[in-house]
Amino acid sequence: MTVTLIDVANAAGVSRSTASRALSGSALISPQTRAAVQEAARKLQYRPNRAASALRSRRSHLIGLVMNNLLNASFHTVAEVVQKRASDKGFQVILCITDADVSRERDVLEMLAEHGVDGTIVIGSGRNATATNDLLSGSAVVNLIRSVEGSKAPNVLADDIDGAMFATRHLLALGHRNIGYIGGTDDATSGRERFEGYRRALAEYGVEVDESLVRKGSFTTHFGAEAIGSLLDHAPKMTALYAANHEAVFGILPTLVGRGVSIPNELSLVCHEDMPWLEMWQPAITTIDNGAVQLANVAMDLLFQQIDSGKLGKEDQGRAYRIGSTLIERNSCAPHDGGH
Repeated sequence: MTVTLIDVANAAGVSRSTASRALSGSALISPQTRAAVQEAARKLQYRPNRAASALRSRRSHLIGLVMNNLLNASFHTVAEVVQKRASDKGFQVILCITDADVSRERDVLEMLAEHGVDGTIVIGSGRNATATNDLLSGSAVVNLIRSVEGSKAPNVLADDIDGAMFATRHLLALGHRNIGYIGGTDDATSGRERFEGYRRALAEYGVEVDESLVRKGSFTTHFGAEAIGSLLDHAPKMTALYAANHEAVFGILPTLVGRGVSIPNELSLVCHEDMPWLEMWQPAITTIDNGAVQLANVAMDLLFQQIDSGKLGKEDQGRAYRIGSTLIERNSCAPHDGGH
């Protein structure tokens, strides 16, 4: 026998409309009533007809989350926040991993549009403005962490220029002048802005960028290992390193260990984007915290505003919201004695 919404309502001692609102995550329902309805639905093994509900409400109660990878710790944090916020409002999340492939990302965005998702958070390549705008024409969209040139969707970004300046200034204040840089490519917002922050901080101290100390590349572990190996082999005057490419850090640190480089005695190190692994490393690594939890929450606030209003406000079209970065000092940096 099929269990209906009326059966759930009767079991929870509420009306059918109250049960419906409770299961859809309506803010009008008290937490106690929502819990009672959800418990009744679980006991009765109630399975709502999502297709029929979507036809009636013109909502699918689906949210897309598009990411380049699952290696980045900030992306993990974003996924956790998005899942919790979506669940609290009765939405399900469709997680899509693109491996930063532009054509795959475009296919994913088109697929989400075909499935009629109510909204999508995009952490992407920054090169799919047309697909993003096409999706925006029928649902809510927010670009997160990386902006998309030409996209009408709002962007929620870390203050990467300031974060990079904090990292580089910290090393400069310790007396370092030959500071290596391993960062992302210039076609990514984070890659461009973190290098600009590095350049600005050096300029404040009257130091010009030494291209022999700079390595830019893909957001991968392999690139990190390759880049630090190249710097160790060809830039012997380097006394400090700002690792601005988070995914590359997974290749940088093991390579330093394998090459027998002592941190901070031989090389001071600051990494961008914090995660528990860096705090547990020996020695604990000084980092720039980009505020991933706040980034995700602001993105979800903007997404739900669009979903609830049914449109993107003119004031939010292409608008960028910035979340501040913070330097977390640990044990991976030491004063430069001038001898190396």
